[in-house]
Amino acid sequence: MDDPSRQGARSPAFTSVSHEASGQPGVIVIALAAVLTAALAQGSWQWFATYIGVTLLAVIFCYYRLPTWAPGLRSAYVRSLAAFSLVVGLCIAIALAPMLQRWAWLFPMPGTRGKCPALGTYESLRTEAELANPAGRDAAALVHAQDVHRHTAVADCLSVTTTLWLPVYAAGAAVLVGLGAWSVDRVRARR
Repeated sequence: MDDPSRQGARSPAFTSVSHEASGQPGVIVIALAAVLTAALAQGSWQWFATYIGVTLLAVIFCYYRLPTWAPGLRSAYVRSLAAFSLVVGLCIAIALAPMLQRWAWLFPMPGTRGKCPALGTYESLRTEAELANPAGRDAAALVHAQDVHRHTAVADCLSVTTTLWLPVYAAGAAVLVGLGAWSVDRVRARR
């Protein structure tokens, strides 16, 4: 029933399907990075975003290879390099987002962080007004509620500011990655 000539005929088709499937992790990573970025951009950036960004970078660097360097702006190499650089820039931005939100030295955009503490103070006062002065009741609970609302308001403000500037960091990382990969591949092609 199994004709050896038929099995030989199936083998090249199987090989070509396997070869095409090897390029799929790049497409999957792009889709996953876009979905995760949209999901994580809601609310405060948490440290899990760093883990997700690093994981996506590991998948990209393990499974994606740029084609052989070729001159010309319309070459497959340039198109692949542009896509690769943009995705890596996005993953780097996702990985850095919690740090950008929390560390002023890493995110020195003037005038963007200064308004957030004032918003936290306002939320603290608003919480006190909403609870209508507990008058001898649990004052410690009021202080705790004020601290929680202040912290949440400041974190959300910093998150919104970070999310607004995140494309700048992603684009900068993409340009650096693209130039670095192009330089390395060009040197390898000359050898």
